[in-house]
Amino acid sequence: MLLVMDIGNTNTVVGVYDNNTLINHWRLYTDRDKSADEIAMIIMNLFGHHGISHRSINAIAISSVVPTMMGALEEMCRKYFNIEPLVVGPGVKTGINIRYENPKEVGADRIVNAVAAYEIYGGPIIVVDFGTATTFCAISEKGEYLGGCIAPGITISTEALYQRAAKLPKVELVKPPQVICKNTVNSIQAGIVYGYIGLVDHIVKLMKKELGREDTKVIATGGLAGMIAEGSGTIQEIAPYLTLEGLRIIYQRNQ
Repeated sequence: MLLVMDIGNTNTVVGVYDNNTLINHWRLYTDRDKSADEIAMIIMNLFGHHGISHRSINAIAISSVVPTMMGALEEMCRKYFNIEPLVVGPGVKTGINIRYENPKEVGADRIVNAVAAYEIYGGPIIVVDFGTATTFCAISEKGEYLGGCIAPGITISTEALYQRAAKLPKVELVKPPQVICKNTVNSIQAGIVYGYIGLVDHIVKLMKKELGREDTKVIATGGLAGMIAEGSGTIQEIAPYLTLEGLRIIYQRNQ
């Protein structure tokens, strides 16, 4: 079985594949200070709770945007699984042509998403990923990664508002039924949620215009994708396991 790990700035998503089937997955808090032993114990406990033997893992694929964690992660793979992990980065075959001024600047998560999106849906396609940052990636009809843009994530923006405005409370991220609100909590929620819906739709429309293809498919992934997609006029589908699928595909392409 294949263990896949996507290390994000805020969350780490872990999944286990049996051939091409995702049999289980977990979302964890990314702790940069965890040692190899601590990471292993968390994973082993999750495996044990769901009846998965760590001995059944015969391959590991990792994508990470947190370089400081890679030492501990690779040590964990070698020490507890006796496996040299496939780490998405330079030298790894992705099957996608990255048309970026400096391809090394593209985050591993964006590459993995692009690989999965093109493999599953074809192109042209736009991927909107709601993570610590909200990223927009465009993939051409030929499977080329063309680039995109990056906006502050929803959670980052919410926390910044709470921290920098003394009288504004910290609020739960839910969509209120209207934009003209009668209390401060709903007013903040409306500004954030409807504001991000507008941000997403406007950027996607501009990207479609630059691509010259109004029929470009738009998919969303990430923890808050569902809430934004519900009110969006451009997002057509939610792909919650896109990054995990991309890791599986890249691992298979490198065998």
